[in-house]
Amino acid sequence: MELAQVRLLVTDFPACYRFYADVLGLKPQSGAAEGPYEKFSPTVGSAGIALQDRAMMAELLGELAESATGHRSLVVLRVDDLDAYCAGITGRGAVLTHGPTPMTDRMRVAHLKDPEGNLVELQEWLLLRTDRA
Repeated sequence: MELAQVRLLVTDFPACYRFYADVLGLKPQSGAAEGPYEKFSPTVGSAGIALQDRAMMAELLGELAESATGHRSLVVLRVDDLDAYCAGITGRGAVLTHGPTPMTDRMRVAHLKDPEGNLVELQEWLLLRTDRA
């Protein structure tokens, strides 16, 4: 398992994009300044910070609020075999709230919550991004 990113679920995507890119100086992966998703990379290390439009996650899970009372962050873990990993953790008591299911043409995901209600996303990458600079 690999920590892929910490994802912040945001309502004002453009303002948050400008903060992480222009104020903090992190490098955006694709330049999607209007969203609904962008990953920012630090100069050192493999894991990054990502922004995702809160409404996009609300549509996916059907439970997140548009206001600050909804989920605000998401821990993302990458696994090699999503189905096998999910079978293992559900056998140990985890309860999946969503998936495993395709999220894009490049990844499959499953979601669950920790005992405090924090959202965790498990990812299986089907295709790796080859357009990195």
